[in-house]
Amino acid sequence: MRIRDIVITGNPVLHRPSAPVPRVDNHVKELVEDMFATMELAPGVGLAAPQIGEDYALFVYDWVDDDGTQHRGVAINPTLLLEPPSIDPLDDIEELEGCLSVPGERFPLRRSDRVILTATNLDGNEYTIHAQGWLARIFQHEYDHLLGVLYVDRLTEPHLTEARDAIHRDGWGVPGYSWLPGRDHLEG
Repeated sequence: MRIRDIVITGNPVLHRPSAPVPRVDNHVKELVEDMFATMELAPGVGLAAPQIGEDYALFVYDWVDDDGTQHRGVAINPTLLLEPPSIDPLDDIEELEGCLSVPGERFPLRRSDRVILTATNLDGNEYTIHAQGWLARIFQHEYDHLLGVLYVDRLTEPHLTEARDAIHRDGWGVPGYSWLPGRDHLEG
């Protein structure tokens, strides 16, 4: 297990759809171990393979809800069904989101409150999770990474302009930038 560099927006692997995982082999199992270790040190609640420069359709997640229930797993070659999102006004605090590939920035984003995730686990077994609230948000965020979409790509104004300005200010949006959890101190 090793900690991996997290690539920052502008790296091509973040902006294109991921390739399906052909089979769960030792390489994939080691990759998942690295992803969990990297996510925990970052710290984050989810991490997609493209965020560490790997072109695979898989993500990991680890989050404890308000009831103390831990939601931890790996989603290989997932599909995601979404309930239509609310049409209520955006809540700038409750719907605040961040991303380890756009470190230090947080913006409100409307997401669906309920989703159905279907994926394969490391044993090669398919599973389905009906998620709501924050877990549904995590699944949508990580699944977007597999589509080549960052959360900042989904923002509405004025937050979209603010995000673009922040990315430009930091010199990102071009290949070559990354950070290593445990070595680089970034707020994400």
